[in-house]
Amino acid sequence: MKASMKNSKFGQSVLKSFILGALSLGALGLGTLQAQAADLNICAGENEMPFSNLKKEGFENDIAEIIGKALNRKVNYVFWKDARLVERDYLVKGKCDVMLGVDKQDAIDPRVKIRKMLKTDTYLKTGYVFITREDREIDISSWNDALLKEPNFRIGVMHDSPGKVMLLQINRFDDMFDYFAEKQKYQSTRNRAIRVDPQEVVNDVATKYIHSAMLWAPEAARYVKESKVPLKMQVIKDDAKKSNGEPVPMHYEIVMGVRENDTALQQDLNRVIKEKRADIEAVLKREGIPLLPI
Repeated sequence: MKASMKNSKFGQSVLKSFILGALSLGALGLGTLQAQAADLNICAGENEMPFSNLKKEGFENDIAEIIGKALNRKVNYVFWKDARLVERDYLVKGKCDVMLGVDKQDAIDPRVKIRKMLKTDTYLKTGYVFITREDREIDISSWNDALLKEPNFRIGVMHDSPGKVMLLQINRFDDMFDYFAEKQKYQSTRNRAIRVDPQEVVNDVATKYIHSAMLWAPEAARYVKESKVPLKMQVIKDDAKKSNGEPVPMHYEIVMGVRENDTALQQDLNRVIKEKRADIEAVLKREGIPLLPI
């Protein structure tokens, strides 16, 4: 810019406009960077249906989209393969910001080491269920039901569930050991993640391979609903106990988890859970998950 123009009122006005324009562009660029930084990174299983998969077909993917839209933040998925490593290797290390499907009571249990995680308010309360064929007219709703103790009554449970604990309590674990081994493809679960597809267990009920299955309602509901053979799903009473009287919970409250220092995100998620509860529950009901009062 020429000196004469720089020293004139007109020149000063032009210069001022130039500087303000440059600052505005800089602010716009900064705003763009901030918008990019504000993306919401969701921890998600790449093959954990009906919760989540790479195609985003799970009901947790739908809930994540509700959250992102409510916060006006773009949702990115950070997919994991081994559920045991999600918190330590993904959330705590900052690879993702939010974990869905977290047990509210997990870190409250004094036997469990306190985690580096903040938890939100509850967005889902449900329980484990007994699944049977409707035409078999089997009525079981508690681990105290006598039918479960019958040696010929075949009941399938997941190897890492309270069902395994209860089979041991009623002396039925050895009876069903062959089923465990088959579902795990005869692999040891020691220090490794072995995934058993819940749809396969539900199908075993439909084909009469087993009389009943005990599964976590959210992992089973979609497949019970889609079954060509009418199936019945009964929420198990929360009255199960070990022989020493220690309770074995059947009902759980589910929350979201964030890093221990991310109180702002925790508060934002709590607001969304409250404001969008009807939308979240609509997803859960569409999935067929039986809901318990929160």
